Amino acid sequence: MDITRRTLLRSTAAAAALVPAGGLRTLAFAEGVSAAGSRDILVVLFLRGGCDVLHLLGPANDPNYIADRAPELRVLDNGDKAGISLDQPIGKGVDFRLHGEAAPLAELYRAGHLAIVHATGIGSATRSHFEAQDLIEAGYSGTETGARPDALTDNGWVARTLAAIGTTEPLSAVSVTNGVVNALHGFAPALAIPDLQHGLDLPGGPQATDVLQALYRGGDDPLRRAGTITVDGMNRVNGRLPRGPDGKIATYQPDPGANYDDGELTRGLQTVARLVKLDLGLQLACVDMGGWDTHENQAGRFAGLARQLSRNLLAFWNDMAPWHDRLTLVTVSEFGRRLRSNRSGGTDHGHGSLMMVLSGHARGGRMYGTWPGLATPDLDQGVDLAATTDYRTVLAEIMTARLGCGAALGHIFPGYRPHPALGLVSA
Repeated sequence: MDITRRTLLRSTAAAAALVPAGGLRTLAFAEGVSAAGSRDILVVLFLRGGCDVLHLLGPANDPNYIADRAPELRVLDNGDKAGISLDQPIGKGVDFRLHGEAAPLAELYRAGHLAIVHATGIGSATRSHFEAQDLIEAGYSGTETGARPDALTDNGWVARTLAAIGTTEPLSAVSVTNGVVNALHGFAPALAIPDLQHGLDLPGGPQATDVLQALYRGGDDPLRRAGTITVDGMNRVNGRLPRGPDGKIATYQPDPGANYDDGELTRGLQTVARLVKLDLGLQLACVDMGGWDTHENQAGRFAGLARQLSRNLLAFWNDMAPWHDRLTLVTVSEFGRRLRSNRSGGTDHGHGSLMMVLSGHARGGRMYGTWPGLATPDLDQGVDLAATTDYRTVLAEIMTARLGCGAALGHIFPGYRPHPALGLVSA
């Protein structure tokens, strides 16, 4: 097949969608099994939109919770729609229960694989999705003094973690999204790989790839280096993907017990699982799950989100059984929702959130952190769940215990003052 100008332009655009973000450098691909094959794998799952954590895991018997929320927007402590009780609450006499659609999370929790930290968050009082997400992805809290105005655009905390680890290998970090997330900005070889169902072939097939490689070859300018990294990375992934007799990418077959649900998160977690199984040296992956901005008609929407989240986390855990000893997944959301529901059957932007840690080294089956309570004097600005645990405390413990980056925390999270470890994961 002849390569037309239109096909070449489409191929170049497709490659550009995967081009690394941030500064560029010349890098070589390692041959065979990655040297990082024995290192831990960290998956950062961002629940974008502001997850209503009081609907996911609520203090079911708290009188303030009961008084301020419509029954369909809280977790009930009795009746045929009662939530799933957890055995080790963090507040005296408080009956914390998971949403009824989150039974798989309860299964992981009771098996000791899942730890939960309630009332987490940033120091900033912002209720802007964009500002809060930018702060978290840059590794800031919003209360730092002396930070440069452009600090949030320099690079992300995941990129700084990779620098602390000392890895510069392509495919050691991926953004399982349509574009490289801000947390990976600054790590030159980071690729955006939203899906592997059809491989990473460019429009025009191998011929287009050959043309692009020839186009990028022989130059040392940033564009050519970026193009080379991208096309070589795509070729490396494609070379490992199993194919059927017709040459097409074989349909992914999860390991036994991995019953994924449908949706955005399914594709993201399956892509991570496939990359790990291809043994390409993956160490850090960023995955998104959107849809959590539930201002209206929350009850039905949230049930579906809780179901997708919990079923897919259990499926991913089962799919990654041989890698449990190396795997840690942590969830984060930019903020929670208001305690009081609104008149549209939903909840508005709040403050305190929660984080979950799923790991073969988790000290799971426990809730961590300090529960601030929901009485008006205990609420942030009188309306929101207060954040009593800096989100970076959770991440810092994982960095220290699992990735060996404890000495670099000041670089990974500028301005962060280390807090005593919660004991979430073992070293």
